[in-house]
Amino acid sequence: MKVQRSTIFAVNAKSNLHHFHSSQAELESVSKLLDRKWGLQSPAAPIHQISVSSTQGIGKLSFLNNTRPRLGDEVSKKRSSFYILRDDLLHPLVNGNKARKLDALLPLLQDHKVTDLVTCGGCQSAHTAAVAVSCAERGVRSHLLLRGEQPEVLTGYNLVSTMYGNVEYVPRSKYANREEMLRTHADLVAGEDGSVLWVKDLEAMDGFSSSEAASSRKVLIVNEGAGDALALLGMFRLVKYLSEDHLLGKKSRVKFVVDAGTGTSAVGLGVAAMSLGLPWEINAVMLADTLQNYKRHEARLLEEFTRQFLPSIVCSSLDTIKWVERQRPRKFGKVLEGEVEMCRKIAQETGVLVDPMYTLAAWETATELVEDEESSIVVMLHTGGTLGMFGLAQRYKSFFTNSND
Repeated sequence: MKVQRSTIFAVNAKSNLHHFHSSQAELESVSKLLDRKWGLQSPAAPIHQISVSSTQGIGKLSFLNNTRPRLGDEVSKKRSSFYILRDDLLHPLVNGNKARKLDALLPLLQDHKVTDLVTCGGCQSAHTAAVAVSCAERGVRSHLLLRGEQPEVLTGYNLVSTMYGNVEYVPRSKYANREEMLRTHADLVAGEDGSVLWVKDLEAMDGFSSSEAASSRKVLIVNEGAGDALALLGMFRLVKYLSEDHLLGKKSRVKFVVDAGTGTSAVGLGVAAMSLGLPWEINAVMLADTLQNYKRHEARLLEEFTRQFLPSIVCSSLDTIKWVERQRPRKFGKVLEGEVEMCRKIAQETGVLVDPMYTLAAWETATELVEDEESSIVVMLHTGGTLGMFGLAQRYKSFFTNSND
C-alpha cells in the first residue's frame, strides 16, 4: 500500500506541540476529579509496538508486532515504529473507546438507581452494543434506537444489541432529529409516574428526585456515541495512567492517533493532555463529519466539561488536537478496494485486527507519522469495533471473498 500524505487541520495557526504548564491547584483539581468509582477495574490495557518496513519494494509495507516492548526510560522513538494501545482487548464485547467513554457513567447507573437507559446509533453501532451489554450486566434495561431498517441477517454489533437490549429501528427522517427522538422515546419508557434525565443533568441535579415511588422508572438518556462531557472522564483516567513514568512519562513528546466517529474520544484525550500539562498532540482522523462540525462538537464538549468538572480552567479551543483527513477520504460507511486486503495483511503479520471503517484509518495515519517523526513517540489508540467486520462482510461480499485469492 502506498503511503499518501494526509491533510492536517490545526485548531489554530500554531502547528507545533505545546507544553501546557498546569498549576499545582489545577493538577490537584484533576486528581480530585478522578477520585471516583469507575466501570473498568483498571485503566491499563496491553501496549504493543509495531515496526514498519518497506523491504518488499516502494510502497509495499510490512509490519511486525512486539507484544512486550520497552517503555518508561527505554521507550523507543525510532522512526520506523509506533506503539498501539490495545483497548480492543479490554472486554469481549465492550471494548475500545466505547469502554473508556462508559467508564465514569456505569457506576452512576447503580448509584442513582437508574432502571432504564435510552440511546441511539447506526445499525452496526458498537456504542449501542456496549451500552446493551453493560446495562445487562448491571440489571438495567437498555432501549436502543437504531437508524434505518432491520437487516435480513442479524450479525456483528447489531446481533449483540438485539440479544442484550431492546432494539427499535427508526426511519432516517425521524433519526435526523436525535434529541427529539431520544426524549420522546424516553418519555414513553418512563410512563406517567416515571422520570427522565439526560446524562449532562445527572450529577448537576444530584440525580433523580428521592420523592419518587420506588416502583417508578428512572430513565437516563445517553447521546449517540456517548457524546457527553461525562464520557471525557474515562479518557482523563487513561491519559493520567499513560503519563506515569514507567509508561510514556510526562516529558516525552507524544503524537496520539485516534479515529474519530463522533470525535468525543479525541476531545477527551486533548482536554486531558492540556489539563495535565503534557506535551502531547492528538491526531484525530475525521471519518463521519466535516471539519466545521467536529470543531463545533469540540467546542460544545469543552464548554460542558469545564463548566461541570473543571471550572478553574478557562479555554475556548484545544491546541492539543489536530483534525486529520484519512488517506483516502470518502463518504462515511464506504469501503474502498484494497482495504479489506490490507486489514487481512495486518492481522496475519501482527495479530492485530483492524477494520476498514475505523481503525484502519488510524493505522494508516500512524504509519505515515512514523515516516516523518524522529523526536516524538507515535501512539495509536485501538478503538475496537472489529465486530463490525461481520456486517461489512455482508455488504461487501466480493471484497471478503477475493481476500483469500
